[in-house]
Amino acid sequence: MAADAVATAEIRGALAGLRRATGLPVAFGGAVGPGAAQIRISELSGTATAALRSLVVTSGTGLGGRAVALGRACAVPDYSSSRRISHEYDAPVAAEGLRSVLAVPLVVRHRVRGVLYGALRSAQPLGDRALGGAVAAARQVERALAVRDEARGLLAALRPAVPEPGARQEDVREAHAALRALAPRIADPELRAELLAACALLTAPAPQGSPALAPRELDVLTWVATGATNAAVADRLGLRPETVKGYLRAAMRKLGAHTRGEAVTAARRAGVLP
Repeated sequence: MAADAVATAEIRGALAGLRRATGLPVAFGGAVGPGAAQIRISELSGTATAALRSLVVTSGTGLGGRAVALGRACAVPDYSSSRRISHEYDAPVAAEGLRSVLAVPLVVRHRVRGVLYGALRSAQPLGDRALGGAVAAARQVERALAVRDEARGLLAALRPAVPEPGARQEDVREAHAALRALAPRIADPELRAELLAACALLTAPAPQGSPALAPRELDVLTWVATGATNAAVADRLGLRPETVKGYLRAAMRKLGAHTRGEAVTAARRAGVLP
């Protein structure tokens, strides 16, 4: 079973944060394989043994499988004696000494991508802090996966990135703006560099002596070029409208423009916008 490598990497990065947010000493997780039928536990944090590593959990079985099947967080105060779950995985859970366990599925666009677990080595109900912290950690992973999926989808649609003759220039500009907006949200430096390289392929070579715009100035001007208002640009880039105005004024000053339209025209002439 080939697990989702992207989800696995995000799960690995989330486990320490889950332990901090919940106060639980043990966290682990894994990604689902094709068809979301199985989860392979591959990432461990705070464990004392390797009993859980490479454990394959089928949807609907055990606690994690139940969370996947239901599409929501599930918890048991004492794993081995719980009547709410099946017990195919009691041996590795007992070998690690786990009693109270929670599991939260990672769901992106209605597809389960993995599961995060947190656990105690004592039998007791898990409180709101633990459950809330685990769900928050899962939501963070889901957002990261959604951004990466969107970025990969845009890159796939733009290969080859140079637009074909006759392509609608508006479509090229919208794609360029979307890529510029996504790039700052990508934690993976290689994927971020790939996005920015695709952006560069959508623009003409910059003439010698063209003004150098700061990345955020270019981000703002990119969306202004699509006809977006300052408020819309702020919403898209996660900025305040006043901040957008500041970046736009700085870009206009560098481009020698007095209006938004003049700034867009000058930026296209300079080769920084498609």
